[in-house]
Amino acid sequence: MTSAWVSIGRLAAEVGFSQNWIRILADDGQIPFTRTPGGHRRFDVDAVRAALKQRADRRGAPVEITPTAVEPAREPGWQGSFALTRLEEHDVWMAMRDDIGLDSATRAGRIFHYAFSEMLNNAIDHSAGTNVAVDVWVNSELLAVRIHDDGVGVFAHLREARGLTDEKDAVTELTKGKVTTMPERHTGEGIFFTSKAVDVFQLAAGRLRWTVDNLRNDQALGQVPPTTGTHVFVQIDARTTRVLREVFAEFTDDGKFTRTRPSVKLLSLGTTFVSRSEARRLLQGTDTFTEIEIDFSGVTDVGQGFVDEVFRVWPAQHPGCRTIPVNMNEAVEFMVNRGLPNPGRPGKPSP
Repeated sequence: MTSAWVSIGRLAAEVGFSQNWIRILADDGQIPFTRTPGGHRRFDVDAVRAALKQRADRRGAPVEITPTAVEPAREPGWQGSFALTRLEEHDVWMAMRDDIGLDSATRAGRIFHYAFSEMLNNAIDHSAGTNVAVDVWVNSELLAVRIHDDGVGVFAHLREARGLTDEKDAVTELTKGKVTTMPERHTGEGIFFTSKAVDVFQLAAGRLRWTVDNLRNDQALGQVPPTTGTHVFVQIDARTTRVLREVFAEFTDDGKFTRTRPSVKLLSLGTTFVSRSEARRLLQGTDTFTEIEIDFSGVTDVGQGFVDEVFRVWPAQHPGCRTIPVNMNEAVEFMVNRGLPNPGRPGKPSP
């Protein structure tokens, strides 16, 4: 028997979705509705339930994603395309979580919730786009999401907002944290902590793609064909032992973001020998931290000017800020120890 036509508030109570999410589904043509002469939406509860069941059935079986694959080959288990105007990330999260049956109380679930929400919020607040697409893969092994907006592109946006030389400098800025073009509303920590919390993090825009592989303790900057907007991909092992609060604790003191870890490797494509001017680029904007861990992962050699600028000149100009070398090979460690103002000051070698 067909149910009576009801308001959006009544429907929300009947099916357990927020009113905002119901509007999104209705605007996208995924659930039926009619309008009163006054323009208000009215819904047939039974018809909406049937449409939601068909929508869930179309999701198909979970996919399998290998631990090192950053572009899943099979179709997503959940998809959505949304107008960014008035979109709320928590509405999308709750609908996806309920559709897929994701357990957000697990360690992986908590990390996935954080990454999903932060990256979708970035698209809503920063992309200057009109639409965003969300693809989700979930199975017993892995959780993954890809978020693609049609905006200006994160690297170009950051380059223009901060007056940077090129888009590669924007990537370096993002490895530091506290980078935002909207300081009145955001701390600039979302991308930084998301890239540390998940197994694989990938951010692509324009002609660049930044990949952080925490399974290998490595990251890379590569060139890709021109792309529109910003593409974000994150992946986490469903059985991860990583704890989100411990990720935050590694870089915070008493809840304050005090330590950072910019990557020397990402200063430019293919460069292993870095200069004094590149050292200044690397450390630009880090004077709000008390400890700056200089990550030498993937760097085979460094210049004397770079070492002097990073470990003598810059700390002298910024009392209270300490620069600490980490993940050095033998050649880099030799140059760093040779240039340290206090020889023998410990760094953190490669694991």
